[in-house]
Amino acid sequence: MVGDQGAAQQELPETDTVALEYRPTVEDLAAALRARRGVSRASRRQWWVLGALAVLFALQIAAHIAGGAAAPLPPLVGLFVYGLVVAITPRLQARQLYRFAERQGQFRATVTDAGVTVTTDDTTTSVNWAAYPRYRETANLFVLLSSDKNAIGFAALPKRGAAQARSDVTRLRAILDRNLTRV
Repeated sequence: MVGDQGAAQQELPETDTVALEYRPTVEDLAAALRARRGVSRASRRQWWVLGALAVLFALQIAAHIAGGAAAPLPPLVGLFVYGLVVAITPRLQARQLYRFAERQGQFRATVTDAGVTVTTDDTTTSVNWAAYPRYRETANLFVLLSSDKNAIGFAALPKRGAAQARSDVTRLRAILDRNLTRV
């Protein structure tokens, strides 16, 4: 019986684990928010509104040029302000999130086939993959995303936190590909 248990234990696949250690930066959080924007319906709607306003303004300018009148200033200012707000929102939100993250100290993330555990100087949080069923990769991050239409929940895993940068990032990508949907 003891021999059978040993054989059964040997047949179980070994769990791959990747450890990351990092301090989040404003840039990490801004990049994560921008990545989240790509899957968020609300963010896509903002860009559509901006595009529609630009087209309407262009038509209004064309009508004024054809009629010889000067283009109205208020719609131009409104379009500019709306575009600026849409463009800088991730950076402003990232600065707010950073203030909270900075107080947490050093982040240590452990990623396995079961999920991700993040430990800071004051907290430990474990999340299974059902909470973050999809992810997006950027040049410097893996961004884990919740399944709701606006991806309200997200987590950023900076690639720079990997001890063996290239091999750990490759293993991390493999774990995420096995367990999550890339978007």
